[in-house]
Amino acid sequence: MARLLRFVKELKGLERRSNKATNLEERKEAELKIISIVQGSVFCKEIKALQMQKDLPKDRTNGLYRLDPFLDEKDVLRVGGRLERSTLEPHVKHPVILPKTCHIAKLLIDHYHQRVKHQGRGMTMNELRSNGIWILGCSQAVSSFIHNCIKCRKFRRRTEEQKMANLPSERMETTPPFTYCGMDCFGPYYIKEGRKELKRYGLLFTCLCSRAVHIELLDDMSTDAFLNSLRSFIALRGNVRQLQSDHGTNFVGARREFLEAVKEMDQESLKQLGCEFVMNPPSASHMGGAWERQIRTIRSVLTTILDQSSRSLDSSSLRTYLYEVMAIVNSRPITPHLLNDPTGPQPLTPNLLLTMKSSVILPPPGDFVKEDLYLRKRWRRVQYLANEFWHRWKKEYLLSLQQRQKWHKTNRNAKVNDIVIVQDDQASRNDWKLAKVVAIHPSEDGCIRKVQLLMSDSLLDDHGKRLSKPVLLDRPIHKTVTLLEAD
Repeated sequence: MARLLRFVKELKGLERRSNKATNLEERKEAELKIISIVQGSVFCKEIKALQMQKDLPKDRTNGLYRLDPFLDEKDVLRVGGRLERSTLEPHVKHPVILPKTCHIAKLLIDHYHQRVKHQGRGMTMNELRSNGIWILGCSQAVSSFIHNCIKCRKFRRRTEEQKMANLPSERMETTPPFTYCGMDCFGPYYIKEGRKELKRYGLLFTCLCSRAVHIELLDDMSTDAFLNSLRSFIALRGNVRQLQSDHGTNFVGARREFLEAVKEMDQESLKQLGCEFVMNPPSASHMGGAWERQIRTIRSVLTTILDQSSRSLDSSSLRTYLYEVMAIVNSRPITPHLLNDPTGPQPLTPNLLLTMKSSVILPPPGDFVKEDLYLRKRWRRVQYLANEFWHRWKKEYLLSLQQRQKWHKTNRNAKVNDIVIVQDDQASRNDWKLAKVVAIHPSEDGCIRKVQLLMSDSLLDDHGKRLSKPVLLDRPIHKTVTLLEAD
């Protein structure tokens, strides 16, 4: 623009021809010319009114009349304002006016946003004002620019969220206890075996329907130890139709061995077994909230029990303590209803289904009362208690799961070719790795909560050859920060 203005002056004979680079005055003149062109295309009515010395119309859509604007000697629209008597520089006292929708305003916001090193909206706006630029609707324009700024997203944007999914069918079926289970390990806890101090772990199974728990003791975190505990659990609680877990190495190894064993089984044996391993994506602990919350409850109870006997137990004592904790946790009410009503029925607990014992105290032997007749038909009593549990479970517990506690709003779904950074709790935010979305896994409601990422460590040797190949990883969207949308 500065060269064009110089060329115009040379054609009109106002200046001599020169091949020198443009100076500061010429560039400043070019800047004002660009601003004047933009103002003429947007504020043409207001500029004509000012040239005719008329009052501006009170148009609330742009709010220009509130700034008391005027035209300077170069026909540039500036803010009149109330700072006429201040000692500020003239261009700061009367900044030029620009609309927020023009391309020049976006370029200026970008320029001064980089000058303040990608700080927030307030600092960017102050930098614009202090350099003699007044953008109408500046706050909204700067916020919109910062929202789309790649570096600001990398530094400060929150991880992605999506509306909370509907409950899966396995959590709403009236199935026998531990038909659908979630499992996880917790610990370690230290025990004494002779003079040795050893580590032991707990293995939690939680029923996704009745919320009952079962705890087994693990000698270590190996696949063999897990399979032994799983067989003990099945021997006590019966066959399991589905096991849900995270990607623990012992769980992954067990699933691999299980799949290899299934290949050797006939169809009849496979139908009787019917156990399925379902694993959440890595780093998706929120997807296992049904059992993660139970581990928190168990830890609080176990910490209280082991307070006086820490590091002085053997394996047998620790196993007994875990069973005590299991009994306590299974006695908890799973709904807040009827807790303060002494005349109402007993609060609904998992033990009502597991033990089939009600809160009625049976009479001592020798006293023949009317209730004693029911003991001769114990199978009817068991069926009655089971039906009563599931009836109250539907009415009291299942309906309490209706509300979404968080993640209420449907957000933008991740798309293929989105560029993201992957959250890593072990590294600082600036060291999070860059990845590309190559596949999406939609849920039944159409929302995307799990994606497949193409990630590379970008490790090179001394000759520039890549040391590691790109890898494909499944991750939940809650562990990603979108830098650039594909659309």
